[in-house]
Order: sequence, then structure tokens, then C-alpha cells
Amino acid sequence: MTIRANVDQLGDLTAGHPDEVRAVYECILAASHVGHRYIETRSGRRVHLIEAGEGPPLVLLHGGGTSSLGGGTSSLSHLRLLAHLEGVRAINADRPGFGLSDPVHVPRERYRDAAIEFVDEVLDALELETAALAGASGGGIWALWYALAHPERVRRLVLLTGVPLLPGTRFPAPLRVMVAPVVGDLLARVKPTPKMVVRFMSAMGEKDTIVRHPDLIESLVAAGRDPIAAAAGLAEFRAVGSPFGFGPSLRVHPDDLRSLATPTLVMWGDHDPTGTVEVAQAITSLIPKAQLEVLPAGHVPWLGSAERVAELLSRFVRSDGEG
Repeated sequence: MTIRANVDQLGDLTAGHPDEVRAVYECILAASHVGHRYIETRSGRRVHLIEAGEGPPLVLLHGGGTSSLGGGTSSLSHLRLLAHLEGVRAINADRPGFGLSDPVHVPRERYRDAAIEFVDEVLDALELETAALAGASGGGIWALWYALAHPERVRRLVLLTGVPLLPGTRFPAPLRVMVAPVVGDLLARVKPTPKMVVRFMSAMGEKDTIVRHPDLIESLVAAGRDPIAAAAGLAEFRAVGSPFGFGPSLRVHPDDLRSLATPTLVMWGDHDPTGTVEVAQAITSLIPKAQLEVLPAGHVPWLGSAERVAELLSRFVRSDGEG
């Protein structure tokens, strides 16, 4: 795997995020030998990137909260996947407020528009006319929304796991608790521990895999103690759902998927709490140029099957055909 950028010290660039988060990032990134840097978008927002490899560009968007107490994932969650990619230029972006990227306040009614604008600004800042997009969970819905809005800029689309808001999917119970007006606010003030993260990931079908990745657990604990990431995660949950399930206004409808012209790879864990394999099959059947890969996993297939996920992803991104 070829490194695209030198690992530099984060220094003052992380102003706003706690020192604990910066320290965890510096330690994990130094050990992984990947490149990282900031880009500035046309709106003046700084976006933190992790980069590795050479080949067709692939922009990865991580999921939302992976702590029952807010917080959230970041580009660090895909490090194990990046280590196994072959023949692609992987650009792993921290979404707004997560990881080390600047936050942005977005009214709930503009959430979808803001997601599309973010991806558009990142591609422009990277000077990419077109790229493959891959997203996990909440990042997957951002990638899908962007492909629907700007199909001319997305040459390949990959949904790395069960994606919320798609037909037949459900809001997992731990996340419904987070969006409850009073309970969610109280939980957001609790400082997470490794045991809490493991318990939450167990509810997401990854009980046996998350414990193999202590660095990832450490980064999730740090994110849960970052008020900026916690606010971003809670805002995302509340934008897309309620204690009763996903909100109807942001739902992706079958006709939306039928109109998706981009070649698409759907990956789905066979015990993903977001939806059953039958739900994944129904979703894939609606997309004209889509293929489905079912993996022995919960909501984070690359934790236990990083080499297989990377192989499928690399081959799909490098392919010149439609399927």
C-alpha cells in the first residue's frame, strides 16, 4: 500500500476538539503509517482526511454514532479496511464534527441538503471531477443522497453495511433511546467507558469482533468524551429518526432507488440489526446496476472480514464495467 502523504503533527489544527481526541489520533495514525492532512472547503470548513494507496479515487464516509452515549465513529474506523485495499487511492474523510473535522450547525430540515453540499465541497477541494463513493451506515446514506443528486460525479457507489432510511430498514433500539428528548440528553452527558462501547457494539451485532480492536475501542471512548463529536452524533440521530423509528421526510423511497443509474455494490451483514438479508435483497433488486454481497457480520462487516471486504471493494472500484 503506497502512502500518499507524510504523517505530520496535528498541532493547533485540532483546536476545538479535546486534547484526548488529538492524542488518540496521533498515536493510532503514527502506528498505522498512513497519511493524513486537512483540506479547506469553499465554505471555509476544515475537513480532516486519512489517505493511502494509488489508483482510481475512492472517497470513504464513515458512519455516525457508534457509542450509546453519543460520540461517534470517524475515519479511524476504516483504518483496518484501508490496510487491505489494493490498487485504489483511498481518501477517508471525517464528516463534520466527527474525528478532527470542523463542526457545522445544520437545521434538521436541511440535513439532506447539507450532506450533499459536504460531499460536493470535498470532491471540489480534492479537484476530483468524478470518484467512487463508499459509505457505512449514516455515511452510506450521505453517499447515496449524493449519487442521486449528482450522478455525473459518482462513477461507483458502495454501501459498506446496512444503511438507514432505505426501504424496509429499521432504527436499532439503542439509537432510538438516544433520540428520546429527555433520556437522550441525559445519556449524552455520561462519560463512556470501554465496557459501554463493547455493550453497544454487541447490540449492533459485533460482540465478538469489536474486542479484537482495542485501538478502535479507545478512539470510540475518546469520541464519546468529545462534546463536538457527541453533539454531531446526537444531531444526526435526531435528524433521521425518533423514538418511534426513522422520520418519514428523509426516507429513501423505492422510486429513488429505481432511478439510481450508478453501478452499486451493496454489502450487508447476515445479522445486521438495521435489516435482514431479505431487506438487503429487496433493496438491491430495486437498483438497476447493483450487486449484493452478504457477509457473516453485524453492522460493521470489515471488523471481522476486513480482507474480504477490501477485496470486494478494491475489485469493484477498479472495474471499468457496469457490474
